[in-house]
Amino acid sequence: MQAVSTRSLADRPTDLVTVAARESALAIEVSGLRKAYGQHVALHDLNLTVEPGEVFGFLGPNGAGKTTTIKILLGLVRPTSGQARVFGLPASDPGARRLVGYLPENFRLQDWLTGNELLELHADLANLTREERAWRIPEVLRLVGLGDRGHERLQSYSKGMLQRIGLAQAIVHNPRLLLLDEPTSALDPIGRREVRDLIRALSSRGTTVFLNSHLLSEVEMLCDRVAIIDRGRVVKSGRLDDLVRGAPELMITLDCVDADVLAVLGRFGRVLSHDLTSVRLGVTDASVASVIAEVLPRSGYRVYSLVPVQRSLEDVFMGLVEGSRL
Repeated sequence: MQAVSTRSLADRPTDLVTVAARESALAIEVSGLRKAYGQHVALHDLNLTVEPGEVFGFLGPNGAGKTTTIKILLGLVRPTSGQARVFGLPASDPGARRLVGYLPENFRLQDWLTGNELLELHADLANLTREERAWRIPEVLRLVGLGDRGHERLQSYSKGMLQRIGLAQAIVHNPRLLLLDEPTSALDPIGRREVRDLIRALSSRGTTVFLNSHLLSEVEMLCDRVAIIDRGRVVKSGRLDDLVRGAPELMITLDCVDADVLAVLGRFGRVLSHDLTSVRLGVTDASVASVIAEVLPRSGYRVYSLVPVQRSLEDVFMGLVEGSRL
């Protein structure tokens, strides 16, 4: 995939509503959002904000309410109560929809069309002029790594190529907000890296990316902030560095673990887990490791290793939604 061109459709004539929307402080603003389907409540008082130009990760187990939230942001579903706004406009407003590109996780494209014809269709739906299409469609095909495959019918595309052309249709009109649902799920490692590069390039130009993915390592590499949702509620949100850093932990490997050593370690922090030879200890200050390294041998235990634990996003995620179906 190639670097994103500096040429922009953002300079094309727009109506006053769209101009006003672009001046809004928030790309996404969700407040008190609730959605009930009969007795089933999919969203409970959901609150969420996304800043313009950031890459925002939206995470949660299956059934947590992610798809319902995205459908509300797209104006496809109306909330039972609460508000969802896109660049200052109600999500259901046609002016808001013109600012959004979307790639769903499971999508079906008209496979009798060629790649060029599919993008012509979506460019037409987005009201791009003939002149705009002439340069924008070839540019987008190059961006997603299909520069020489636009003349081929979609029915001949591989799964990875279909994922790429799906991404192309989502960005052909240069949206201000891009909603991506598992955008790299069908791609090999090279393809995933190229999509990451494209997302970073779009973000650097001011495009807001709202990313839903179960590949937490991808989220860690891409996102500025994340929100973790479970059972229709945001259970944690914030900058990725802050979420992952959290309280320090120590992993201690010993010749044996018994009740006495657990009692000793309990004076320095909270025992999070242990087995026959190792203990994971939550502490308030990692510097206490040097004291523990002195105390344990004096108590009769041989210490093989004592190292700080670097938490991952997966650790945070599993700790928050443990028990939910992934």
